Amino acid sequence: MFLTMFLLAVVYLLFVAVMLMSGARATTTFLFALVMLGVQYFFSDKLVLMSAGARVVERDEAPELYEMVARLAQQADLPMPKVAIVPSRVPNAFATGRDQRHAVVAVTRGLLDLLTPSELEAVLAHELTHIRNRDVAVMTMASFFATVAQLVARWLMWAGFGGSRRRRNGGSIAFVWLVSLLVWLVSFFLLRALSRYREYAADRGAALLTGSPSALASALLKISGAMNRVPQRDLREVEGLSAFFIVPAGVQNLFIELISTHPPLEKRLAYLERLQQEMAQ
Repeated sequence: MFLTMFLLAVVYLLFVAVMLMSGARATTTFLFALVMLGVQYFFSDKLVLMSAGARVVERDEAPELYEMVARLAQQADLPMPKVAIVPSRVPNAFATGRDQRHAVVAVTRGLLDLLTPSELEAVLAHELTHIRNRDVAVMTMASFFATVAQLVARWLMWAGFGGSRRRRNGGSIAFVWLVSLLVWLVSFFLLRALSRYREYAADRGAALLTGSPSALASALLKISGAMNRVPQRDLREVEGLSAFFIVPAGVQNLFIELISTHPPLEKRLAYLERLQQEMAQ
């Protein structure tokens, strides 16, 4: 994880150096990207809940779920997050919110119907670990310059290279466009790798919080197997939220592993098995 973040920092520093050396006036782009990421950071919980069609529930509406989240949050030394239910048959869960005091843990109706209490507890512990590790803030900050590079590349592509001034500086503009494109492409893969590492960290946190890595492994197997039986129409409805889910919705293959925000199920299960053996010693 630290190596990935170091590589991201190197890529971003090179990008900034090229922008400065080229004389590009990137102030507007930086400000625009900052506003975009600020909106994402401060309103992520509302945007994600709205996209998922989730509804925040109180203790009396879902007492067992609410009490389970409250107990785990206390064990993890976290403020009580909001609890939401998504009216979807796709079994899954996610956490969002800019910090520990503005967090939401959401589960789908399909998940509640599928898992046993111990498996549900393990999934909730995974999501609470994301909150404890401040993963939303980390990924938002890590993606800042990737967003800037993407905006610069798109703006230069849309603007084209016409005009007398652009023709005189055509080589410089083309160089900035190429560097921006490469920065966005490299950071895309690095950010996906960082996300996968943070999923492993959340799996470990859930195992330590519940004391049962096998419960999380069982839940992951059930969720993955159930999603293979969910109609494609239901999967498409939630595919945009895959980055937030504990198990991404959609078909997996070898290429998708490289660009996925989550590790392959087999590797997560092997990791949880090693944790189970370590904790049994």
